[in-house]
Amino acid sequence: MKHQTTMKRSRRTSFFVAAVLLLALISISALLWQRWSQAWGDQAVNFTPAQQECGQEGQLRYCINRDVGGVNGDWLYHLHGRKLDETIWNDPSYMTAMIQGAWQQMGQRPPTVVTLSYGPVWLLTPKGKAEASGLLEQIHSDMAAIEARHGRPARRLLLGESMGGLSALILGLNRPEHFAKVAALCPGVYVDSPFAPLSQLKAALERTGADPKIGFGVVRLARQFVTDDAEWQRVSPLALIENDLPASSPRPQLYISNGLYDRYGNFEGSQRLIERARAQGWQTEWHPIYGGHCASDIDSLARFLLPG
Repeated sequence: MKHQTTMKRSRRTSFFVAAVLLLALISISALLWQRWSQAWGDQAVNFTPAQQECGQEGQLRYCINRDVGGVNGDWLYHLHGRKLDETIWNDPSYMTAMIQGAWQQMGQRPPTVVTLSYGPVWLLTPKGKAEASGLLEQIHSDMAAIEARHGRPARRLLLGESMGGLSALILGLNRPEHFAKVAALCPGVYVDSPFAPLSQLKAALERTGADPKIGFGVVRLARQFVTDDAEWQRVSPLALIENDLPASSPRPQLYISNGLYDRYGNFEGSQRLIERARAQGWQTEWHPIYGGHCASDIDSLARFLLPG
């Protein structure tokens, strides 16, 4: 009897040990698979980072970036994408490094680049009913303060990607006389208002191939900055481009690019914006890209941002 009890205990112990070993083997295998199935590093760009000087103007954080080989007299205001910050210009794994590398390979003196940031998520909207609105008015005074401190540029240029691309268009189309060129990469331009009926928003997702989770996330984000369709029309580039301007009024050159398979569904709106801009007599460059969100033609963009 005692022998049988001992045998049962021994079996239970052996089973427990085997189960623990099996779980350990599964865990180790999962960790190894995770290690082997993910990238082991980032493809870095071969470039010389700009000299960077950072500061703050009220709520705005900014970094002034000057190429070590010298700069021309223009200033390029850069409005970054979502969850980035004012230091992004020198990130060796980001598109901004590729732009710098392209300028350096061309042997051209680039503009001074001033990256602006009001935090990881922000949008330039006029003051309205939303608590987060009002940055469109604020940025004008902040930019003036930066220029008063660091010098006035020969020309002002604008560059933005994704969230920043939409803000660049809002700013440039509200103050067309203020900027010589505006480049918007994968900007959040949509044919349909975030306040459109649900059936219309669903149809837009099907039509553009946007990821539904991302699409409805964009709707929620937009509603943090505008509270109704009337406020949305005040910032929609498709509405702003229709503003009547005197024939003699200066207006910036527009550069817009977008990936055909943009999971944010931005291709349709970007293409529509270019069509309307050309109908209004704007000088434009349109670069449809065979790729996803923020796939970009770096060479043409780098050339666009140079004098000429």
